[in-house]
Amino acid sequence: MPITNQDLRKAGLKVTLPRIKILELLENSSDHHLSAEDIYKTLLEQGEDVGLATVYRVLTQFEAAGIIERHHFENNHSVFEIMQEDHHDHMVCQSCNKVVEFTNPVIESEQHKVAENLGFTLTGHSLNLYGYCNKPECQDAARKK
Repeated sequence: MPITNQDLRKAGLKVTLPRIKILELLENSSDHHLSAEDIYKTLLEQGEDVGLATVYRVLTQFEAAGIIERHHFENNHSVFEIMQEDHHDHMVCQSCNKVVEFTNPVIESEQHKVAENLGFTLTGHSLNLYGYCNKPECQDAARKK
Protein backbone atom coordinates (compact mmCIF):
# COMPACT_ATOMS: atom_id res chain seq x y z
CA MET A 1 0.00 0.00 0.00
CA PRO A 2 1.55 3.33 -1.05
CA ILE A 3 2.64 5.82 1.60
CA THR A 4 0.52 8.98 1.46
CA ASN A 5 1.21 12.60 2.37
CA GLN A 6 -1.00 12.03 5.40
CA ASP A 7 1.25 9.11 6.47
CA LEU A 8 4.23 11.47 6.35
CA ARG A 9 2.40 14.04 8.47
CA LYS A 10 1.36 11.36 10.99
CA ALA A 11 5.05 10.45 11.28
CA GLY A 12 5.78 14.08 12.15
CA LEU A 13 7.37 14.87 8.80
CA LYS A 14 6.58 17.83 6.58
CA VAL A 15 5.56 16.97 3.06
CA THR A 16 8.48 18.30 1.01
CA LEU A 17 9.47 17.72 -2.60
CA PRO A 18 12.65 15.77 -1.71
CA ARG A 19 10.70 13.49 0.65
CA ILE A 20 8.01 12.88 -1.97
CA LYS A 21 10.57 12.18 -4.72
CA ILE A 22 12.58 9.76 -2.56
CA LEU A 23 9.43 7.98 -1.42
CA GLU A 24 8.22 7.65 -5.03
CA LEU A 25 11.57 6.17 -6.04
CA LEU A 26 11.47 3.60 -3.25
CA GLU A 27 7.87 2.66 -4.01
CA ASN A 28 8.13 2.51 -7.81
CA SER A 29 11.60 1.14 -8.45
CA SER A 30 11.79 -2.31 -10.03
CA ASP A 31 14.71 -2.89 -7.65
CA HIS A 32 13.13 -2.70 -4.19
CA HIS A 33 16.49 -2.31 -2.45
CA LEU A 34 18.17 0.99 -3.20
CA SER A 35 21.26 2.54 -1.68
CA ALA A 36 21.37 6.24 -0.85
CA GLU A 37 23.77 6.66 -3.76
CA ASP A 38 21.36 4.88 -6.14
CA ILE A 39 18.58 7.24 -5.05
CA TYR A 40 20.82 10.30 -5.39
CA LYS A 41 22.00 9.30 -8.91
CA THR A 42 18.45 8.63 -10.07
CA LEU A 43 17.25 11.99 -8.75
CA LEU A 44 20.11 13.72 -10.60
CA GLU A 45 19.20 11.85 -13.80
CA GLN A 46 15.61 13.08 -13.37
CA GLY A 47 16.85 16.66 -13.09
CA GLU A 48 16.02 17.02 -9.41
CA ASP A 49 18.14 19.43 -7.37
CA VAL A 50 18.65 17.29 -4.26
CA GLY A 51 21.99 16.82 -2.50
CA LEU A 52 23.38 13.54 -1.25
CA ALA A 53 23.26 14.84 2.34
CA THR A 54 19.54 15.51 1.91
CA VAL A 55 18.99 11.97 0.62
CA TYR A 56 20.77 10.51 3.67
CA ARG A 57 18.84 12.81 6.05
CA VAL A 58 15.46 11.91 4.51
CA LEU A 59 16.26 8.18 4.58
CA THR A 60 17.25 8.43 8.24
CA GLN A 61 13.99 10.27 8.99
CA PHE A 62 11.96 7.66 7.10
CA GLU A 63 13.72 4.88 8.96
CA ALA A 64 13.08 6.52 12.35
CA ALA A 65 9.41 6.93 11.40
CA GLY A 66 9.09 3.24 10.47
CA ILE A 67 8.38 4.00 6.81
CA ILE A 68 11.45 2.24 5.45
CA GLU A 69 13.86 -0.41 6.61
CA ARG A 70 17.66 -0.25 6.29
CA HIS A 71 19.61 -3.44 5.59
CA HIS A 72 23.35 -3.58 6.29
CA PHE A 73 25.10 -6.33 4.39
CA GLU A 74 28.54 -7.85 4.99
CA ASN A 75 30.24 -6.01 2.17
CA ASN A 76 29.55 -2.70 3.97
CA HIS A 77 26.66 -2.08 1.60
CA SER A 78 23.45 -0.57 2.96
CA VAL A 79 20.16 -0.54 1.09
CA PHE A 80 16.71 0.72 1.92
CA GLU A 81 13.27 -0.65 1.20
CA ILE A 82 9.70 0.30 2.06
CA MET A 83 8.66 -1.39 5.32
CA GLN A 84 6.71 -4.54 4.55
CA GLU A 85 4.28 -6.52 6.65
CA ASP A 86 5.32 -9.88 5.21
CA HIS A 87 8.67 -11.34 6.23
CA HIS A 88 11.26 -12.15 3.61
CA ASP A 89 14.96 -12.99 3.49
CA HIS A 90 17.69 -11.76 1.17
CA MET A 91 20.31 -13.08 -1.26
CA VAL A 92 23.15 -10.65 -1.95
CA CYS A 93 25.58 -10.78 -4.88
CA GLN A 94 29.13 -10.29 -3.62
CA SER A 95 30.19 -8.81 -6.95
CA CYS A 96 27.49 -6.33 -8.03
CA ASN A 97 25.58 -5.97 -4.71
CA LYS A 98 22.29 -7.06 -6.31
CA VAL A 99 19.76 -7.93 -3.59
CA VAL A 100 16.98 -10.47 -4.20
CA GLU A 101 14.13 -11.11 -1.77
CA PHE A 102 12.92 -14.63 -1.19
CA THR A 103 10.66 -16.59 1.12
CA ASN A 104 10.90 -20.29 1.82
CA PRO A 105 8.45 -22.07 4.13
CA VAL A 106 10.90 -24.93 4.77
CA ILE A 107 13.61 -22.54 5.98
CA GLU A 108 11.08 -20.71 8.16
CA SER A 109 9.85 -23.96 9.69
CA GLU A 110 13.36 -25.28 10.32
CA GLN A 111 14.38 -22.07 12.09
CA HIS A 112 11.47 -22.45 14.48
CA LYS A 113 12.41 -26.09 15.12
CA VAL A 114 16.04 -25.14 15.84
CA ALA A 115 14.94 -22.39 18.23
CA GLU A 116 12.53 -24.73 20.02
CA ASN A 117 15.20 -27.44 20.34
CA LEU A 118 17.53 -24.89 21.94
CA GLY A 119 14.83 -23.64 24.33
CA PHE A 120 14.11 -20.37 22.52
CA THR A 121 10.87 -18.75 21.50
CA LEU A 122 11.65 -17.20 18.13
CA THR A 123 10.41 -13.62 17.75
CA GLY A 124 12.18 -12.69 14.56
CA HIS A 125 15.24 -13.23 12.43
CA SER A 126 17.28 -11.86 9.60
CA LEU A 127 18.68 -14.24 7.01
CA ASN A 128 21.08 -12.96 4.37
CA LEU A 129 22.66 -15.40 1.94
CA TYR A 130 25.75 -14.32 0.00
CA GLY A 131 26.95 -15.54 -3.37
CA TYR A 132 27.16 -14.48 -7.01
CA CYS A 133 24.21 -13.70 -9.28
CA ASN A 134 23.95 -15.03 -12.82
CA LYS A 135 25.46 -11.99 -14.60
CA PRO A 136 28.48 -13.16 -16.61
CA GLU A 137 30.82 -10.68 -14.90
CA CYS A 138 29.65 -11.85 -11.47
CA GLN A 139 30.09 -15.50 -12.43
CA ASP A 140 33.63 -14.60 -13.63
CA ALA A 141 34.30 -13.03 -10.22
CA ALA A 142 33.01 -16.22 -8.53
CA ARG A 143 35.39 -18.40 -10.57
CA LYS A 144 38.35 -16.21 -9.58
CA LYS A 145 37.66 -16.71 -5.85
